[in-house]
Amino acid sequence: MTYGIMITMKDIKATVAENITELRKLNKLTQAELADKLNYTDKAVSKWERAESTPDIEVLHHLSDIFGVTIDYFVHENAKDEKEKFLIPQEIKNNRTIVASMVVSLVWLLATIIFVYTSINTTYNFWQVFLWALPASGLVLLILNGFWGSRKNVFFIMTEFVWTLLACIYVQMLEYNLWLIFILGIPIQVLIILWSKLKLN
Repeated sequence: MTYGIMITMKDIKATVAENITELRKLNKLTQAELADKLNYTDKAVSKWERAESTPDIEVLHHLSDIFGVTIDYFVHENAKDEKEKFLIPQEIKNNRTIVASMVVSLVWLLATIIFVYTSINTTYNFWQVFLWALPASGLVLLILNGFWGSRKNVFFIMTEFVWTLLACIYVQMLEYNLWLIFILGIPIQVLIILWSKLKLN
């Protein structure tokens, strides 16, 4: 029984390796170029293609986005012969963009409601709510990116989130002249840059 399971696992490794290799070559990418898209080393891609190791589910998810196929593609033998069956429909890609846009729009709708409410019912005009909508939008995009985005997007989203958040705090507390708060953004930005350059094995 154990022997049968070992054979099956070995076959799956080989199938995944073959399918990654075929897709990479079909898309005219070198191992280094594919590794760069995934934030992994070319050594890791080479191991996958030689069936020495298998990428985890998160990496397979990113590979499926890069090549426009479902995750199922990677574990099916001779998947290239039935590629049409595994293609991610354009509607799904479009729907992801639409969903992200809708959720961000809801953030701005909420900001507008708060602004209108405070303008009508209080003496305080809370215009800063539109500034707070910027980091809130970044946070929403960061969460959605975790489901169907790529690791590279995180760099841009995190950068936007950090600097708009600091700007919001500064503007909200303008009377205290907290301009030094922006200095906090420098080491945070360095950490984001270093994290984005980190290559996984």
